[in-house]
Amino acid sequence: MAPSPTSLTRAQVAAMVDHTLLKPEATPADVAALVAEGERLGVYSVCVSPSMLPVQTSLLVATVCGFPSGKHTPAVKAAEAAESVNLGADEVDMVIDVGSAVAGDFDHVRAEIEAVRETTRDVVLKVIIESAALSDDAIVAACEAAMAAGADFVKTSTGFHPAGGASVEAVRLMRQTVGDRLGVKASGGIRTTEAALAMIDAGANRLGLSGTAAVLDGL
Repeated sequence: MAPSPTSLTRAQVAAMVDHTLLKPEATPADVAALVAEGERLGVYSVCVSPSMLPVQTSLLVATVCGFPSGKHTPAVKAAEAAESVNLGADEVDMVIDVGSAVAGDFDHVRAEIEAVRETTRDVVLKVIIESAALSDDAIVAACEAAMAAGADFVKTSTGFHPAGGASVEAVRLMRQTVGDRLGVKASGGIRTTEAALAMIDAGANRLGLSGTAAVLDGL
């Protein structure tokens, strides 16, 4: 049985964190500082924009694809992901076409995930569904499309959408939908230890955090 969130240690939570810097104004110096902090904190990975690759670190390196709008063609998303893998990315977090999900066109959502999956080979692929912008039914259908397309994780949010970021309710619904077949990443607006633990309790097994130190300091 997995430990309850209240019994998790600082190191256990840190090992679930993608330590993230995706601000458009981020500089190479900012990325270097992110890496140094991530290594000090013992996080799972650092997550940076594709243009900041390659990154020299002992940690795993994640990047984003079709970020943050998702309004890129499947071919462009696939090409971006392929270039990121060639530049050393270990994991790719792609944004779906959220409008397609809102419109109920989950064939398109599945097709674009499949296009990226084909170019990412053995790299971990996470699918950002922008859960705050979707109905519960659309969240379920987006998760089902990700499973059918061969993704490794479903992820709540970019953190850039005006509808908001991760919610406990969305994470719980995503976990109920994918069961133990996929990972669930909660990301977007998680700034406190309590919020992080609530996401884990709801079923998240990865967290996307930019304020990682503050979250871990509460443990």
